[in-house]
Amino acid sequence: MAETNWAGNIAYGAARFEAPASVAEVQSIVAASSTVRAIGSRHSFNAVADTAGDLVSLASLPRIVELDPQARTVTIDGGVRYGELATGLDHHGWALANLASLPHISVAGACATATHGSGAANGNLSTAVQAIEVVTASGELVDVSRDDDPELMDAITVGLGAFGIITRLTLAVEPTFAVRQYVDENVPMQNAIDQLDEIMADGYSVSLFTTWRDDVVEQLWRKRRVDGEDVDAGASAARYGGTPAVRDVHPILELPAEPCTAQMGIAGPWHERLPHFRMGFTPSSGDELQSEVFVSAADAPAAMKALVGLHDLLAPVLKISEVRAIAADGLWLSPCYRRDSIAFHFTWVPSWPEVLPVLAQVEAALEPFAPRPHWGKLSTLGGHVVRSRYERMQAFGQLVEQWDPERKFRNSYLDDLLG
Repeated sequence: MAETNWAGNIAYGAARFEAPASVAEVQSIVAASSTVRAIGSRHSFNAVADTAGDLVSLASLPRIVELDPQARTVTIDGGVRYGELATGLDHHGWALANLASLPHISVAGACATATHGSGAANGNLSTAVQAIEVVTASGELVDVSRDDDPELMDAITVGLGAFGIITRLTLAVEPTFAVRQYVDENVPMQNAIDQLDEIMADGYSVSLFTTWRDDVVEQLWRKRRVDGEDVDAGASAARYGGTPAVRDVHPILELPAEPCTAQMGIAGPWHERLPHFRMGFTPSSGDELQSEVFVSAADAPAAMKALVGLHDLLAPVLKISEVRAIAADGLWLSPCYRRDSIAFHFTWVPSWPEVLPVLAQVEAALEPFAPRPHWGKLSTLGGHVVRSRYERMQAFGQLVEQWDPERKFRNSYLDDLLG
């Protein structure tokens, strides 16, 4: 039986699957291979990680978590997942500034695809990366750091696996903190559109969960850092016209809330509140498809109106949609490159033939806003279109050719993107 991704919609075409137990083994595999890619936690919904050659998992590498309190960094191996890293950091009194919805994903894979959490002042997860150790096409180990070469770090941090296999990363950390999570229900859609900037700034991490009904946004999740100030959750909810939830909820209302992180304003460690789902639970069986696009924050209200207009088309295939804010950054292939962004995430039913035509219409409706798709999720936009959305794409492609002239790390996904 073919190896598949988490959702089961991608069957990998690799001739061999490798699980090296040391960096030296990774170097040997890469040096001997004609085509090779790294695979993370298999949470990408497209073929970004696939290859016809050797597919390398770093999950068997020895765990490395090296804290440097003076530099305020942590260095980790390429196989670490966010959940296990976060637990260890918090135990020693440190934290990451941001986390994604799922703590189950690998750090290296998330950073290479600019996966993100939420927060109008928070950058995507890649913005925490301060240094990278990468196995290049020759099998050589190369170290790149922001202190020594900030422009090169901007180029390769969101690298889509094109420069080699990342065996170590150094991330910025900060002192640990606590978070309270509040949920409001049934915020009027017009209020959500009109007050979007205020809503997205009303918390350290904020999410709207919607099926794009024209009357209400079903849920507003606000995660707030505990800083000694009491928060009147009812007053905050009243500003937007919603009602405070009276029990923990799942983003998909008909599902049980047990896998979700604690709500109701109960304070807890950062790593037990910033994700939507608890590390001890798999949030679903993978019985879904996902896509996501990023637009400029300035265009987001108009984009939301366009999506509301597609509600009847969306309803048969959409489980839930999430709206989040992410701060601008300078990483060449970040979807938030030089623009504060709003991301529209779509969790679909697991039927690509049904989802494909709807997704195509969604992306067509958002075309006036130059949407940039998430690198690890499904999209109908061709590589020529996506290339046009990134002003540093040509320079990125040239750098890839310098690092990998024999195209050892290339695959069909990168061929389509880079042309």
